Amino acid sequence: MISRKAPETMARPRNLGYQWHLRTLMAARGMFSTTDLAPLLAERNVVLSAAQVYRLVVQTPERLSLRTLVALCDILDCTPADLIEPVAQTSTARATGTDDTAVSAAVRERRPRRAEIRRVQ
Repeated sequence: MISRKAPETMARPRNLGYQWHLRTLMAARGMFSTTDLAPLLAERNVVLSAAQVYRLVVQTPERLSLRTLVALCDILDCTPADLIEPVAQTSTARATGTDDTAVSAAVRERRPRRAEIRRVQ
């Protein structure tokens, strides 16, 4: 029998993110250039262009094949947990400018007033 939880007892979804530690691990192993990584990946049948290797090292990847992850772990003698650190992200309210805050009041004071045309008597 499948038990279903009531909506009020279900846990709220968490906003999870991750930190990518490839650059740090490479530096710890004495590899300071992205060109050092490409031939080591190619030895493990992971062929990436120079631009792809650069992005892999410099940026946090959104998608990563398991073959690439395993090759990186083999090259750096580490585990996936060493490369990828899960972190909980806090959501921050974005300023939209539609509420009546002190900032909005200050902006309203700086707006030009509508011109009035008066007759000179």
